[in-house]
Amino acid sequence: MQSAKVITDRYTGQSRGFGFVEMATADDAQKAITALNGTPLGERTLVVNEARPQEKRSFGGGGGGGRDRNRW
Repeated sequence: MQSAKVITDRYTGQSRGFGFVEMATADDAQKAITALNGTPLGERTLVVNEARPQEKRSFGGGGGGGRDRNRW
C-alpha cells in the first residue's frame, strides 16, 4: 500500500463510509480486491473495487452564497 485516505464530511468531520487506497502495483491492488471484497467489518460488508472516475453531477453548480458584490 502506498497511501490511504478516508473521505470525511466537510462540515461534521465524520467519515462518509468510504475511502481510497493506492497500491504499489496493479497486481497488489487485484489481490486486495479479491481478498477483501465482501468481507464483514463490524456491522457492514466491505465493497472493494477499482476506483472509477467521478460522475458529473446533473444539478446546478456548486456552493457559494455570500453577498452580491454589485449591490450596495
